[in-house]
Amino acid sequence: MNESLKPDRVSDKTRLEYMQTFIGKPMEESHSPVGRWLNGMLLDIQEGSMKVEFVVRKDMSNPMGILHGGIAATILDEVVGTMVYALGREFAFVSVNLNCDFLNAAKVGETIFASGNVIRAGKNIIHVEGSIVSAEGVIIAKCTSNLLQTGLRIPSLS
Repeated sequence: MNESLKPDRVSDKTRLEYMQTFIGKPMEESHSPVGRWLNGMLLDIQEGSMKVEFVVRKDMSNPMGILHGGIAATILDEVVGTMVYALGREFAFVSVNLNCDFLNAAKVGETIFASGNVIRAGKNIIHVEGSIVSAEGVIIAKCTSNLLQTGLRIPSLS
């Protein structure tokens, strides 16, 4: 395991192992209300990486019938935030910035894939990257973000 990604263990069952039990399932039972609304399907989550499938719904679109940029940013923030949660750190992390580039459109009804990767996991700041791609591999949007450790302890899973 990459030393920079080693989490502080807070229970016998790690958050990563817990999250892996949701692979292949819709995220309708996410701890995050926004995550439940987005309702993607978790495809994979590993130490420092995550991939989720979404279908662009009408309520995620702008007046032109394409994925709204704010929703694309929300998807990216949700994926990278959940990925950082799964690292198993004792304290919660929050996004302090989210720099997004919107590169191509995704139409209502299209399946898109959002992924995140930890680039550097320091003690107090975790730097991540995320992307949304079409089924054909066309980049819809991408982001970088820094997440900052808070003073809020995350409750144990046990």
